Amino acid sequence: MTNTIPVIDITAFLEGDAGGKASVAHEVAHAAQTIGFVILSGHKIPQSLFDAVFTKGFKFFDLPDADKSKWHPTGPAKQRGYHGVATRGLSATLGKDAPKDLRESLFLGPINNRAADFAHIPEAATAYAPNLVPDTPSGFDSALIALYQAFEELAASLLRIFAVAAQMPENHFAPLIEKHFSIMSALHHYPALTEAPLPGQLRTGAHTDYGAMTILAMTGAKGGLQVLRDGGWVPVRPPKGALVVNLGDMMQRWTNDKWVSTMHRVVTPEDLNDAMSRRMSIGYFMHPDYDAQIECLPSCIGDGVLYPPITAGDHIRKKIEASHAK
Repeated sequence: MTNTIPVIDITAFLEGDAGGKASVAHEVAHAAQTIGFVILSGHKIPQSLFDAVFTKGFKFFDLPDADKSKWHPTGPAKQRGYHGVATRGLSATLGKDAPKDLRESLFLGPINNRAADFAHIPEAATAYAPNLVPDTPSGFDSALIALYQAFEELAASLLRIFAVAAQMPENHFAPLIEKHFSIMSALHHYPALTEAPLPGQLRTGAHTDYGAMTILAMTGAKGGLQVLRDGGWVPVRPPKGALVVNLGDMMQRWTNDKWVSTMHRVVTPEDLNDAMSRRMSIGYFMHPDYDAQIECLPSCIGDGVLYPPITAGDHIRKKIEASHAK
């Protein structure tokens, strides 16, 4: 097996050509079974939108901490608004006692307010909590919302591709994402370091993602994303305009472990004072409707079902609870 990330152009699928759809789905199925990561082109999101978010995002993170902290959530919704450097640590999701991650973040949830639809499920309240969207610098809020909506549309298209790749009807997942609770880590900002990290401290600790899939855009700089493959860490360096897509634990469960949710991390640059190591990424974490049933796809049953059915909301909640209990 080669230590490279598959590169897949989904243009033919999105344009509706039957032969092209089959070819793209075949490539996706192979990647899903072997590494769970792809570098994606042909996604139709304009580069100008990414450029606007990254440019305004750097200006936002250059603001004084006191100004940024105005957008920090004060209630129980932990994935909304601004979170400062070294306040979160993803290695903890694997039960590891590691220092907090060397990044600061800004989170958005669904743009359409679905809270009333799930008022009968108290645990769903934080999944559909109101957003805290910074309006500084000018136009930052509208750019973030436009990008969330673009990712939302792309995720629906990717789930059509995944359905065909899993030998299911193309629209299999569509009824399960009408009121999704997807999270956009609108920006993860990795500042250039001014002092040595603690032992074992990374920009983002090793982890797998909880949801169905993650769509990732990033700026190019030192100290970037790595994927665990064949016992070693493989760098992921998409060309400008391309996105990185990886499967999450929910998709692995949906496919009865036939597809893989792979460990990944963001490493710390070797040169601490290298200003060029400053980087930023945007991740869209696709979570279906809170009450959507996550159960083995009929095409993936094989010799038996490994996991009982569970709702998307309970799956995410139990993952979080398990990480906090370790």
